[in-house]
Amino acid sequence: MNIPDALKPYATGELASRYVNVDELDWKPTPTPGIDMKILLDVPETGLLTALFRWAPGTALPLHEHVEIEQTYVLSGSIVDDEGEVREGNYVWRPKGNRHIARSPNGALVLSFFLKPNKFLEGELAGKELK
Repeated sequence: MNIPDALKPYATGELASRYVNVDELDWKPTPTPGIDMKILLDVPETGLLTALFRWAPGTALPLHEHVEIEQTYVLSGSIVDDEGEVREGNYVWRPKGNRHIARSPNGALVLSFFLKPNKFLEGELAGKELK
């Protein structure tokens, strides 16, 4: 399990709670320009990822497939796909195998939980995976 430096001082035992000081985490670029992330939890053995994603206005995430369930809670702004829009204070989940293009016309901050890898199917990232 990868434990971010911001919470290592609190992780004193295998079953101890892990408190994350999110303000101390750096925003890291994702493969999609305009989307940055703060990794809150990354478990390579299972693929579990919990992260904040910051979407710049006008950003589009190319067509991709989720290998397992994806869950997203929108903290600010909105995310749109061909099936609908999820706005601030609302939640969307997508089942295993869901394929979609996600866009954020006005920008967004979201909390997402999913199992990696996500498989990109079109655009410059086609054939690549978010691991």
